[in-house]
Amino acid sequence: MKPFRFLAEPGDLADGAALVEAARTAEAVGYTTFVYPDHVVNPYGMLPVLAWAAATTSRLRVAPFVANNDFRHPALLAQDLATLDLLSGGRVDVAIGAGWNRPEYEALGLSFDANATRVSRLAVAVTVLKGCFADGPFSFAGEHYTVTAYDGLPKPVQRPHPPLFIGGGGRRVLSLAGREADIVGLSPRTLATPAGENVRPDPRTMTIAATEEKIGWVREAAGERFEGLDLNVYPTGAPAMITDQARKSAGDLRDRIRARTGIELTTDELLESPHVFIGSVDGLVAKFRELRERLGINSFMTGDINTLAPVVERLAGT
Repeated sequence: MKPFRFLAEPGDLADGAALVEAARTAEAVGYTTFVYPDHVVNPYGMLPVLAWAAATTSRLRVAPFVANNDFRHPALLAQDLATLDLLSGGRVDVAIGAGWNRPEYEALGLSFDANATRVSRLAVAVTVLKGCFADGPFSFAGEHYTVTAYDGLPKPVQRPHPPLFIGGGGRRVLSLAGREADIVGLSPRTLATPAGENVRPDPRTMTIAATEEKIGWVREAAGERFEGLDLNVYPTGAPAMITDQARKSAGDLRDRIRARTGIELTTDELLESPHVFIGSVDGLVAKFRELRERLGINSFMTGDINTLAPVVERLAGT
């Protein structure tokens, strides 16, 4: 079985000293990777936060969670992340997504295209990223990007490229992840989608049965490379919580989901969901082990650093 990998974000940051403390705490607890989201509504820019975290630690990996492909040209993202990989001694994961938060697009005057277009653009961006990371100049002419005799510099320490993380909840993007990524994020469809696509938020995509279906899509697309992939999940609907009253807390979540969507999930479905991290320390340790054994999920984005620290300390390195 693949070893556990734990990802955490810093939470609220008051200043640089708070970021240093958060990154060093994450490293000491046993987290694998320090992540920061790529949203213009956030108080800080993603890349400076990751660079600061890498500079103040020695083992901790850093990654966007995740970079929005529509916010920058993939060759520019490749240069920034390759630079960070070089300066950190090879501690970067390249996590990229198609973008989902429509209000950010509207605030910036960017076109929020249909999901199929955004995923198509992401697929081409992956080709550009890998071309930039590879040795020598490359050229590419496609629907969304054109690159001519470009030799992306610097080259990353990790060869042929840093681990590539792609996540999503639909078959199209998960198939792309299966073909191209090293780490595949399994997402439920609990957020609103673009108008006209006739897809509504569906909390049933949080269930273990839905997750098994998504893994099947990844496996089909990945073929022989599937066994080498890391599979990642993260909490949805409610933040991670350590409690001795897991059923009550899951029942409260069930009621909120029903009130918001009209869809009924059982308490047991939520407690076994790969996207609900609610339970005692012993219970969550057992759950993460079961998810790894049953589904091959070995990568967990826990949210903030401190909440699941006792769980991470028990499982890190195993």
